[in-house]
Amino acid sequence: MTVEEVAEGRRAEIFAGPPPDRRFTGDATGGERRMLLDFLGDQRATLRMKCAGLDGELALRAVEPSTLSLLGLVRHLADVERRWFRQVLAGREAPPRFSSPDDADGDFDGALSGSGAVAEAWDAWHTEVAFAERFAEDAPDLDVRGTDEWRGTVSLRWVLIHMVEEYARHNGHADLLRERIDGARGM
Repeated sequence: MTVEEVAEGRRAEIFAGPPPDRRFTGDATGGERRMLLDFLGDQRATLRMKCAGLDGELALRAVEPSTLSLLGLVRHLADVERRWFRQVLAGREAPPRFSSPDDADGDFDGALSGSGAVAEAWDAWHTEVAFAERFAEDAPDLDVRGTDEWRGTVSLRWVLIHMVEEYARHNGHADLLRERIDGARGM
């Protein structure tokens, strides 16, 4: 299906892509940890799919004055993964990769194409996702706790639920950003 054909289709017909949609393969029954990890994995796969086939176009902004872009989302979610899993739950010293106290919106504001920015963002995202997956799989249970300056004490269970929500919200943004770039809808 071409981008033009996708753009002419109804969202309900194309939302999941050609059957079967390989993002949502987790069991609908079973243990809580597996289900949470599968839901989060599905949301991560959705982000990858929304960005598939793009390079420098990932840096295209939504509308003035917004700095929202697909590249900014990748950078932001790399920092979010790093914060919750490395800093809060694992207790490691791990400052954000793309933002800082002096540039709180650096993940979005600095999301400009060129000079390896796209590769850098994806490398950071893959590294942080791999750490998070290992941490969540290896944790003795979902009640593993960490302390966050914003939320106080949080459990692995809460972080996994929060991450599903975080990705779902941003994947909605990604839908609109991708449509603006090349007309692809619901992919």
